[in-house]
Amino acid sequence: MHMDVLSIQNLNKRYEKFVLKNVSFSLEQGTIMGFIGRNGAGKTTTLKALLNYVHADSGTIKFFGEDFSDNEFLIKQKVGFVSGGVNYYPKKKLKTITEVTKRFYEKWDEAAYQSYLGRFHLDPEKKADELSEGMKVKYQLALALSHHAQLLIFDEPTSGLDPVSRDDLLDLFITLVEEEQISILFSTHITSDLEKCARYVTYIKNGEIVASTDKKSFLDAYKIVKGRSDHLTEAISKKLISFKKHADGFCGLIFTENLPVDGDVEILPADLESIMIYIEKE
Repeated sequence: MHMDVLSIQNLNKRYEKFVLKNVSFSLEQGTIMGFIGRNGAGKTTTLKALLNYVHADSGTIKFFGEDFSDNEFLIKQKVGFVSGGVNYYPKKKLKTITEVTKRFYEKWDEAAYQSYLGRFHLDPEKKADELSEGMKVKYQLALALSHHAQLLIFDEPTSGLDPVSRDDLLDLFITLVEEEQISILFSTHITSDLEKCARYVTYIKNGEIVASTDKKSFLDAYKIVKGRSDHLTEAISKKLISFKKHADGFCGLIFTENLPVDGDVEILPADLESIMIYIEKE
């Protein structure tokens, strides 16, 4: 039985224009979960609230079975948080940033750090703002792995990367999970990232969780319905989550459990991108 490395129950945070409502999900050890939703859906707020960078109004957060509020220091030793870019010391050399960072970690492993520098082709003499976006992510990753973080939390790690660097980073995620049983939670709005490496998907829309399940179940829960415009009866459109009309007909999304639909239509498997587009249209 795998332990949950992270479990969130009823996390709430109210801002003037945005509310995070009863966010709950959990992550098993040794797995990759993609946290998806469009920009502004609440991904970053949720991830920052997990580590108390944002103070949640209510909710419980447990890492490795321990309550975060009682064990913040110990838990942060075992968690790596990577957000887009190293923007806090742009003019400092990497080696200087590392010197400062490693003092916070009791289990800092210098040999591991040196090996990641080599593996990621990072030059410690370079300044942070001389690094490409991909290299900034890899540098933060090197720091996290060098204090033996067991859970890595990434906020939009691939959004500034070119396709080759993105692919490279996702391959690295898969390798880390296989080699070191590390667990990874990463937010993204790029659905192809999840298709490549995530086993679980948590979907947030307007501050609320729509679904949190394994990717296969998530995909299996939906189907695409296609047909000619004159086949779009009221009975069919009522069953659809949402649909679009186009020149040669219509295309919509349906919950698999609401099949069959009467009429001359084509039923196709749904992919993550279509599901997201149609759910957001709803």
